Amino acid sequence: MYRVIVLDKLSPEGLEKLKAAQQIEFDVRTGLKGADLRTALREYDGAICRSGVKITADALEGNRRLRAIVRAGVGTDNIDREAATRLGIVVMNTPSGNTLSTAEHAFALMLALSRSIAPAHQSLVEGKWERNKYMGAQLADKTLGIVGLGRIGREVATRALAFQMRVIGYDPFLSAEQAAKLGIEHVDNVRAMLPRVDYLTVHTPLTAETENLIGPAEIELLKPGVRLINCARGGIYNEEALVEGLKSGRIAGVALDVYREEPCTNSPLFQMPGALCTPHLGASTEEAQTQVALEAVELLVNFLTTGEIRHAVNVASIDPKTLESLRGYLNVAHRLGRLLAQWHTGGAARCILSYRGEVAKKGTRLVTAAFCAGLLEGALEEEVNIVNAEVLLRERGVEIVEESRSDLGTFSSSITAELVSDRGRFTAGGTIFGTHMPRLIRLDDYRLEAYLDGNLVIVSHEDVPGIIGTMGNVFGRHKLNIGQMAVGRMGTAPGGDAIAVLNLDEGPIQEALDELAQQQHISSVKAIRLPARGQLPKWLQS
Repeated sequence: MYRVIVLDKLSPEGLEKLKAAQQIEFDVRTGLKGADLRTALREYDGAICRSGVKITADALEGNRRLRAIVRAGVGTDNIDREAATRLGIVVMNTPSGNTLSTAEHAFALMLALSRSIAPAHQSLVEGKWERNKYMGAQLADKTLGIVGLGRIGREVATRALAFQMRVIGYDPFLSAEQAAKLGIEHVDNVRAMLPRVDYLTVHTPLTAETENLIGPAEIELLKPGVRLINCARGGIYNEEALVEGLKSGRIAGVALDVYREEPCTNSPLFQMPGALCTPHLGASTEEAQTQVALEAVELLVNFLTTGEIRHAVNVASIDPKTLESLRGYLNVAHRLGRLLAQWHTGGAARCILSYRGEVAKKGTRLVTAAFCAGLLEGALEEEVNIVNAEVLLRERGVEIVEESRSDLGTFSSSITAELVSDRGRFTAGGTIFGTHMPRLIRLDDYRLEAYLDGNLVIVSHEDVPGIIGTMGNVFGRHKLNIGQMAVGRMGTAPGGDAIAVLNLDEGPIQEALDELAQQQHISSVKAIRLPARGQLPKWLQS
């Protein structure tokens, strides 16, 4: 028999499913923390939790029995995944169970903002009858902008279309063709949609790219009278900028269900006209809680009784010997994916992975999965790893193609990834120097040898004398140190187009990038964030 502990309140349907499972006995022990939690976890083979309990490294210390933790929900921030991984404990989540409830809550907030539901109700509570004060706006014929067209974003779009709204959206991994099939107009970037939308909703994770996605500069681009909704993650909207936008009248309404720090009981937005705030209720429906509970139980029971791993957020089902033999190539492929995720524009439609040399004789399917994981990392609501990345990419209509040649090229092994979008083709090639040093050897049509780690700045420029000095002078004025630099020409003759890849010791500041972009002979400047030297994704660590 396998023993399971339920650490937070779980729906009755979930408990009934646990009770019916063969080879499983379980206990419900909520409210545990500290030494009590640590002692309890040592008595069980599996655990199910929600967000109430905090499973820290201290809670897992010395645990030699626990094999899996399942979070009945999406976020796993309350579980120390690194500590779990070190102890061989699989951490899984239930990414789809709250999709409909969250989409409905976002739409409910949009409707409530449009018709001033909350303040009108409060007015009646206070004994007033103020019909003229609460003139509303209808949704029909308005334009909704959606950032992130994953499961939840697409469900919001479906509801908006039913309300006769125009829907435009941005998602780097949904092609314009796929978006059109959903009735959505795809745009190349978030800023392109801002002047057009009457409503804006976000459905992305909080990453370095999405943090403060809407700040003071972006609010200036918004159509006056816009209404903003966030049921995704706190921090995507800059809350201070929202306050100023409401005060100035540029923003007509803000609806938030999530906050940078939670629980949040003190925000200037709570007292402002035009603001509607709820305490992270997106998944708080009986149906969602039932669904995530049933899914969590199924995941844990299947893992304990059959060894099946689904929706793992910290480990991959790879044989250790295979993992070790491919580690360097998996690392290169993951970094190429991270680079192309930030380098490409438009909606991705196709990925072509070309393997040449020794790597072509190995398990390239895993290497392709590592590239897909890098490409999607930080772009989806789901946790992405080498197990689920390829499936998630195909779900969005992105075709994945592999090509292999065992003959040697310039290098003993090379990996070339080409991403085809509705805006063109974007290519990056990599290899390994020695046994563990990833290098960038191609970017689009340019050949070069650059470090594939840390803070990169990619500069497209004319191949003229003094251009390298110009770059150094600009970064020097902003006290940014260039650790490494590589330059590639278009062809072999001087004087044409060229590209420079600079590795900075610290992340570039926007002022430096803006100044560099204004220099003569420079056509574009792009900052790219890659894992630091030697840093591996959790699924690739021993």
